[in-house]
Amino acid sequence: MKGVVIKSTGSWYLVRAENGTLYKARLRGKFKLKGMKVSNPLAVGDRVEFDLEEVDEETAVIHKIEDRENYIIRQSTHKSGYSHIIAANLDHALLIATLVSPRTSFGFIDRFLVTAEAYDIPVTIIYNKSDLYDADMEDYQRQISHMYSLAGYNSLSVSAFRNEGIDEIEKLIKGKTTLFAGHSGVGKSSLINQLVPDLALKTSEISAFSDKGVHTTTFAEMFEVEEGTFIIDTPGIKELGVIDIPKNELSHFFPEMRELLNQCRFNNCTHFNEPGCAVVEAVRHNQIALTRYQSYLSILHGEDNRR
Repeated sequence: MKGVVIKSTGSWYLVRAENGTLYKARLRGKFKLKGMKVSNPLAVGDRVEFDLEEVDEETAVIHKIEDRENYIIRQSTHKSGYSHIIAANLDHALLIATLVSPRTSFGFIDRFLVTAEAYDIPVTIIYNKSDLYDADMEDYQRQISHMYSLAGYNSLSVSAFRNEGIDEIEKLIKGKTTLFAGHSGVGKSSLINQLVPDLALKTSEISAFSDKGVHTTTFAEMFEVEEGTFIIDTPGIKELGVIDIPKNELSHFFPEMRELLNQCRFNNCTHFNEPGCAVVEAVRHNQIALTRYQSYLSILHGEDNRR
């Protein structure tokens, strides 16, 4: 039988068969011993083949994981030197960010965008909590949106609290499998509740002490919005380390830099301190946003700026 993993709790998985039936499943042990440097050999969105248990036909054993089209991956927070696959086989990702309560850093946004670029996953940046904006913040929002539009990314300002922008999100996700990602407290679950009210996902107030979100989603899980439309809710990402991208290829995953690479004097230019660098010149002339370039340097030099 074939199906898709719709929930992962670590050792057990929930698989949706092709006929829509749900099965609690475990992974056959040998798949955990293939030398993969990941903390989770199986992720939500993985397409699998499985057999029903002989003694209990309500549970299953997964014996094959089909090749992934793509995935979003980050450094594991539990195992040093390991990676963690957030979700696989995505058509689209929505990066939920907030400019207030809590503020999502440019470094975090850019690291997510680089990871998505590396695996050819289109991203739309969703700025939630527009109901908290004053006039100055609204202007700042427009500037940030313009900055990312110049880099090739669409964005949308919404308010889950006021149910504003939900129609636009519905259009973005229709007919696709879409990942919802972001820090805890940015409103992922609140937005999903607006899209699929019957789910009634848990939400939580922002900590007044730290101005940070409290985890309400414990495990990644896929939900069907309507036939052919699926969304994947994920636990809040505290840190997002970029992995498996060689330093000499990093600039390829910044679209605004990629357009200039053949204009640098040296083919192996790192766009840091080499003479005749077209990227550095573009930054000097405000053709590439300084914050984007700073994010590039942070990743290039391996600085621990993941938040």
